[in-house]
Amino acid sequence: MLWSAAGVIVLGFLVALEIAARHYGMPGPMTNQAKEVILPPKSGPLLYAGMALMTVVLPWRERLIALAAAAGIDLVFLTVRWAADIKPPKPPLGHPFGNGALWVLLAYAVIALTRRTGTDRVLLLKGVGLGLLLVAGRKTGDTWLLITSKTRPQVLDQYVATADHALGNPSWLAGRLVAATGTVGSHILDYVYIQLAVAAVVVALYQLRHVATERRFPRHHLVRTFLVIGLLGPGIYMIFPVVGPIFAYGTDGGHWAVAHLWPDTPAPLRTPHAMPFDQITPRNCMPSLHTAWATAIFLHSRTGPRILRFAGTFWLIATLGATLGFGYHYGADILAGVVFTLTIEAALRSLERGWDRAGTQLVAHGAAVFTALLLSYRYLATPMAHRPWLFGPLLVLTTASVIHSYLRTTRLWQPAPAPLPQPEPQPEPV
Repeated sequence: MLWSAAGVIVLGFLVALEIAARHYGMPGPMTNQAKEVILPPKSGPLLYAGMALMTVVLPWRERLIALAAAAGIDLVFLTVRWAADIKPPKPPLGHPFGNGALWVLLAYAVIALTRRTGTDRVLLLKGVGLGLLLVAGRKTGDTWLLITSKTRPQVLDQYVATADHALGNPSWLAGRLVAATGTVGSHILDYVYIQLAVAAVVVALYQLRHVATERRFPRHHLVRTFLVIGLLGPGIYMIFPVVGPIFAYGTDGGHWAVAHLWPDTPAPLRTPHAMPFDQITPRNCMPSLHTAWATAIFLHSRTGPRILRFAGTFWLIATLGATLGFGYHYGADILAGVVFTLTIEAALRSLERGWDRAGTQLVAHGAAVFTALLLSYRYLATPMAHRPWLFGPLLVLTTASVIHSYLRTTRLWQPAPAPLPQPEPQPEPV
């Protein structure tokens, strides 16, 4: 009943977004996903990541068959497009492969409904649903970004840029550092930034590695956190619309920008105002969801082997470098993104294990700090900029308080180690 209710809610949400996108003359998430059955997909690696997520419910033999089928279908598509002289768009606008993975996902949905029964059917449908949700999340996000650009003509970048003086204007500093690394550093950070969902699937595959043998999913895993972040985050975009320094203060903003200052000259200190911006650029900065997702990857990689923990740490650091260094976010967005994730993760873990006083206090603490951050950016930006010696450390310490509370509370939730068996005393020889 729970999975059925969730399916109905998700379907209704997708239909609502489809109608909203059509209202603005654009195809919605369902239409865009349906197109990728035939047309070159926008993200081939994400489609294969979704298929890999589905295969956790299959034995190894069927996993290999699914992979071979997806590769074979993609080979057919490549051959037909080559014969018809159809050139797919280059990444990141499109990929020449990925249709095969989507076909395999849809085929297993049909197999679950027609060839499986009982627990096997439910388990396979859950796997297919998880894979399709990951794929649909990307399309849903694209539609949300369109809605933010159409419905929020005014942006609050001047407030965030002013408040960012309290943190030392980290986006301007990171932008100069990334520029100094040249094309190599930019390409590495760009790949990390774009393929964040693929990194999440790697961690999720480790967490779900026993599903095929145990015939059940764990109560909590990374995909749940990922999807909830993507569901709630765009709602904050609508409340606090911000486009980012490269648009509001850089050349990418064109004549809409305050001035072309990023990353060489910090934003001037003056009374901030809401400013009009174009109806194309997404208002997707506050909070930084890339930081939120990378933080979730880092948290869930902590229980894995050393190489997975190293990868989770690298992805978090590289994502922070990309979000700031490419001018997509301010430092204030990063702090909000970290608090946002820890609050959601605490709520999901409390829901899994049962709410107690410690979990409730942690979620309330995180929600209060997140709200306080947004209110301070909006209404205390000028005092923060003029007193960086006070507000800079205060912002960092407030964020650190949530991190400390999360670590302290989750340690209490860890099961106590089993006591080591003690050898029985032996009688001494006389």
